[in-house]
Amino acid sequence: MAKVVILTGAGISAESGIRTFRASDGLWEEHRIMDVATPEGFARDPALVHRFYNARRAAARAAQPNPAHVALAELEADPGHEVLVVTQNVDDLHERAGSQNVIHMHGSLFGALCHACDHRWSAPEAMQPQDTCPECGRKATRPDIVWFNEMPYQMDRIIRELEAADLFVSIGTSGNVYPAAGFVQDAAMCGVKTLELNLDRSAGSEMFDISRQGPASVLVPQWVRERLESR
Repeated sequence: MAKVVILTGAGISAESGIRTFRASDGLWEEHRIMDVATPEGFARDPALVHRFYNARRAAARAAQPNPAHVALAELEADPGHEVLVVTQNVDDLHERAGSQNVIHMHGSLFGALCHACDHRWSAPEAMQPQDTCPECGRKATRPDIVWFNEMPYQMDRIIRELEAADLFVSIGTSGNVYPAAGFVQDAAMCGVKTLELNLDRSAGSEMFDISRQGPASVLVPQWVRERLESR
């Protein structure tokens, strides 16, 4: 059985209509990144941050999985493959396409977190500053999202899975955001084969054994067909 670890980024969900994060102009959906994607921004204006993520949550609910998401679920269902999807995305499109073995290293729009006691629960459709934690009762609720200067989730497991993989595939990622941008190096150091599927060459394209360019909704189903037909 082939063990495949797949990293997905904003590029795979962009074709479902979910806007990608762009840091070059310092804005994220018309907001300053530091205002809506840092613990400090949340402390300054929690109402703004909740409004921002409430809108993103609604947009994610309205989006539908595209052929790239569906193809990865088909690969996971194949008995000849053991697939782990590690996604930087905070939507649930992988799960709705049928993937079951998914790590959300940057959290999820559909989770709520108490920053007082670390309790987690399913997020309501809209969150607001006065919401109380169902565990400790404090008004300390925030989206269960990993913001800048916070540690991504399940990093120890991700590294273990990378080291044990036969193939590492990066899909729709810029190669600029660490620690995910370093996964290709981690895999290569363990002798794992590496493949990039991206709209354009990423910042780390030269580190991959193979790099293919094009839309994820085209490249990913094509690659999955190749894998399944070669068995």
